[in-house]
Amino acid sequence: MIKEVCVENFTLVPSAIKKGAHRIELCDNLSVGGTTVSYGVAAKTVSYCRNTNTKVMAIVRPRGGNFFYNEDEVDIMCQDIHLFNQLGINGIVIGCLNRDNWIDEGAMEKCLTAAAGMEITFHMAFDEIAPKRKRQAIDWLVSHAVHRILTHGGPLSTRIEDNLSALKSYIEYASEKIVIIPGGGITSANLPFLSSELGMKEAHGTKIVGDLSHSNGQ
Repeated sequence: MIKEVCVENFTLVPSAIKKGAHRIELCDNLSVGGTTVSYGVAAKTVSYCRNTNTKVMAIVRPRGGNFFYNEDEVDIMCQDIHLFNQLGINGIVIGCLNRDNWIDEGAMEKCLTAAAGMEITFHMAFDEIAPKRKRQAIDWLVSHAVHRILTHGGPLSTRIEDNLSALKSYIEYASEKIVIIPGGGITSANLPFLSSELGMKEAHGTKIVGDLSHSNGQ
């Protein structure tokens, strides 16, 4: 199983890799669900991870709050994507919705064009889409060559263990078409249970290889 560790700054990257991270997701401001990191943090992380053969994904989100982005914000996202692409980051993590809590198809298509050649994860904006439209959303993302969907299976206020039914249904429907990567509340302690229950190929979390909060990056 691929363990993707979400880190808020570069100082946690070496420890995460040492403890078994297969892939790093770079975020800033995790208290608001993650926003785009600085160019410097991204550049330092890419440089370090190249030497350890570790992939890097970077969230592209201009602010906290909802996932409804205006034209200026989408332009900012596309510029950040271009910079990350030039840096050699393996992929980006994005999610744009409209006021109906459906995929903002225009905004997503602009971001996907900017990200040509990169891996794409659609982040937990997926969990804001109405349950009756989840399969339609999976189909749309598959048709646009998105590689994976990050989902908690329900509101983040719930325990991921309470969302197994929804997660199983997404994984089964996605089948070999797209990777469903559960996240939000997965730790090194509950990962074996969740893996056994879900048969997932990838998992995401800040503590998925243990607690990094006391790490000094060495």
